[in-house]
Amino acid sequence: MYKYNDFDHAFVRTRVAEFRDQVDRRLSGSLTEEEFKPLRLKNGLYLQLHAYMLRVAVPYGTLNSRQMRQLAMIAEKWDKGYGHFTTRQNIQYNWPKLKDVPDILDALADVSMHAIQTSGNCIRNVTADHFAGAARDEIEDARITAELLRQWSTDHPEFQYLPRKFKIAVTGSPNDRAVTRAHDIGLRAIKDSEGSAGYEVLIGGGLGRTPMIGKVVRGFLPKEDLLPYIEAILRVYNLSGRRDNKYKARIKILVHETGIEELRAEIEKEFLTRKAEFPGINPELLQAIEQDFAAPIFNKLSVDNHVARVAHDKEFREWVKNNVARHKIPEYAIVTVSLKPVGGTPGDATAEQMRVMADLAETYTHDELRVSHEQNIVLPHVPKAYLPKVYDELKKAGLATPNLGLLSDIIACPGMDYCSLATARSIPIAQDIAKRFDHLQLERDIGALKIKISGCINACGHHHVGHIGILGLDKAGVENYQITLGGNATEDAHIGSRVGPGFSAEELVPALERLLKSYLQLRESPEETFYKCYNRLGMDPFKEALYPHLKPKQIKRDRA
Repeated sequence: MYKYNDFDHAFVRTRVAEFRDQVDRRLSGSLTEEEFKPLRLKNGLYLQLHAYMLRVAVPYGTLNSRQMRQLAMIAEKWDKGYGHFTTRQNIQYNWPKLKDVPDILDALADVSMHAIQTSGNCIRNVTADHFAGAARDEIEDARITAELLRQWSTDHPEFQYLPRKFKIAVTGSPNDRAVTRAHDIGLRAIKDSEGSAGYEVLIGGGLGRTPMIGKVVRGFLPKEDLLPYIEAILRVYNLSGRRDNKYKARIKILVHETGIEELRAEIEKEFLTRKAEFPGINPELLQAIEQDFAAPIFNKLSVDNHVARVAHDKEFREWVKNNVARHKIPEYAIVTVSLKPVGGTPGDATAEQMRVMADLAETYTHDELRVSHEQNIVLPHVPKAYLPKVYDELKKAGLATPNLGLLSDIIACPGMDYCSLATARSIPIAQDIAKRFDHLQLERDIGALKIKISGCINACGHHHVGHIGILGLDKAGVENYQITLGGNATEDAHIGSRVGPGFSAEELVPALERLLKSYLQLRESPEETFYKCYNRLGMDPFKEALYPHLKPKQIKRDRA
């Protein structure tokens, strides 16, 4: 993984000292909250519903054990003993005191971390495939590109005040685990007909109040042209993006209003100008980054004890089936640690759980951890010989829930429990859904299913691309939950369709129970997932299950 050099250390420490002075002035009253707001946002500090929230950058979701232990220490010393891992592959602390934030930032700097550009109208934390460097289907390690973009974009003087926040995601595999098509820029590593490495470049993706799937702006971009081409996109957006209305300021609106063909022509023209001034990637820099992400030395250990444990231990076998993925080295595996225990808060981990994961990473998995955009933690390089030991330690820590990709592996934003923008609760809804279907013992029968919940129209819970999406809204002072069906966050990404009128919090879980029991009756076989069944049959039978007492015309009218 990337290691800070002298410049990085000096840069981060300078920013911490600068912010410490700004906090002191805010506490003394010499800065008003209005004056302080843009300064704190540049350092990842939000004022939420009940307290400040600090969002810490975890570049492309990659951590080592020392960093994870430091995050645990911060949670205990300056927060309430836990952290919340997010869909941006970051971690958030929900209860820091303003006076302590500079000390937290200093503690982060001690382990080469910071909170810069985790908020504001700038290029946010670059995200990547959480299986990068380990995935069997990988063309190249997406973190190399993500790190290059991180270095280029951090404190870039031209792009600190964009029309709106800007998000980039990178995948190095044909199977997209980074939701690249729902980002302002999505990069997919590909090879041309001659085997040369490059990228398919997408622009204009995004969720929120106007969800859109990104469009291909360049079918093949040579690797060496990446930075000048990205600069060209950002320059065109910075000059032409709307600043009169923040709800229409994202690049997706520019793509929609201008048209992809006209915008492509503007970008290509700007690219030629940029390339003449900025020829592209420095080969020596790229080589240094590639060396930082060199694969560890993989030891080919016997897998006999793993095979034996699978054969006689049903719980271990279930965990392996759901939470363990194939690694590019046959003797290794990729382990996803579920942060979604039934009845728990999706994405939360206690300080003690963070330390357990850090210990496992250091002992068994070449000292690497990843934060996934699905709010789980990944141990990317685990020898199969050690899977039984890893499982036993996770189980003792309450981290061995075997539910990856199943109903209770829910993505949920903080909602009204924390967020000042939320109009409805998300966390209690996720908890109620998981507990209900656990009680019914239906999760295993239902199989693969992506449920995503947002507590407001900003869609931080990615509900638009859930197989079942849930959007909480305020309706005349009452929480109301709309359901969408058929969304997809993979390489075939598309936006789900709203079914009909919303449900109250009390009605929602029974409605989902009707929906999924109907699916179990409608599917052709246990191998036909909910998503496949929905695509085969369309919305009507599922609509009838959700609204058994409404006539079709009434459902259609309420949906409009």
